[in-house]
Amino acid sequence: MNSQRLASVVRAFFKTVVPVVAGLAGLGIVIAWLAGSFTEKIEPGRVVKVERRLEADQKTDIVHEVEKAYIEEAIGTLKAAGRAEVSARVLARIESVAVSAGDLVETGDVLIKLDAAEFTARVKQAEQAVLSAEASRRQAETDFARVENLFKQNVATKSDLDNSRAALDVATAEESRAKQALEEANIVLSYAEIRAPRAGRVVDRLAEPGNTARPGEPLLVIYDAASLRLEAPVLERLAVKLRPGDTLTVHVDAVDRDVEATVDEIVPQADAPSRSFLVKATLPRTADLYEGMFGRLLIPAGERRHLCLATDSIQEIGQLQFVEVVRDDGTIDRRMIRTGRVGMPDRVEVLSGLQAGERVVLHPQPNTTPRSGETSKPGVAKRTPGPQTDQ
Repeated sequence: MNSQRLASVVRAFFKTVVPVVAGLAGLGIVIAWLAGSFTEKIEPGRVVKVERRLEADQKTDIVHEVEKAYIEEAIGTLKAAGRAEVSARVLARIESVAVSAGDLVETGDVLIKLDAAEFTARVKQAEQAVLSAEASRRQAETDFARVENLFKQNVATKSDLDNSRAALDVATAEESRAKQALEEANIVLSYAEIRAPRAGRVVDRLAEPGNTARPGEPLLVIYDAASLRLEAPVLERLAVKLRPGDTLTVHVDAVDRDVEATVDEIVPQADAPSRSFLVKATLPRTADLYEGMFGRLLIPAGERRHLCLATDSIQEIGQLQFVEVVRDDGTIDRRMIRTGRVGMPDRVEVLSGLQAGERVVLHPQPNTTPRSGETSKPGVAKRTPGPQTDQ
């Protein structure tokens, strides 16, 4: 009995304890292998740095300090000051629309024709009413003349004369009312043709033939290209220096062109969250500028001094920028820098990493283009979120 019991204990030991121990031993071996216990170690030592020297055929350039006009950008949108929504004055079915979005129209051009059958019928009714009133007035004049003649002969009484005169006055008033009703009917008939209230470009067509035109409901939108202006929020420190009539430059990215603009209006109320004033600058009439385009208002912000570096001296590794600085003893020191805006051709502003008078090695590259995020405009400040400090 005891031998059987001992055998069962041994079997249970091998089934439970041995697998756990083997697993822990295997895990330890894996950890030791990952830690490099089974690989050969490299003995610690010192690496001798080899100093590079400027070669005879290498070109260099001097980092110099320049003073130039500083210009800041205000981002805005082109909008039309003269914008008109064309709508009907009467309720009627639309027969035809003569224009489409993008068409140029002149003042008085027919844009939309409405169903005029009802209005034409009213005009004819008014014309017949005028004819009837004129006949009544002529009859009243004849009756009054006859009664007046009889009154002079003492045949008719004073009351007959007064009644005849009153009838003539009523007939004359009825004729005048009928003529005014005819004029009103003609005016309503003219509403069946909707004409352009001003010269401009159709920017939106909101109606189609067969639709019902309702008074006050926009059918077309027209804007005057001559009234196009850039509306941009300008920081208060710059806006307070601007005056209506000032001439500024506006850069339109879509056509990559600068146009001269005149400050037309400065809204006399600052926006509290952005600390800016809305500035409206009128643009000259140009065929390739349209409402809603993106534009930059370039505002002079004074003079400033900064370091100027040749772009050919910059080497890039990923997003990092380096230059090779030549020391006084002719050795080369590789130094990381941070650049700003591109200024004059083949020159870029240095924000940190260099000092004026230092000499850098040039590495000319063919077909060099400005890096992403930079602008080729001299002295134009790129607007980035957060506070900026001029350096």
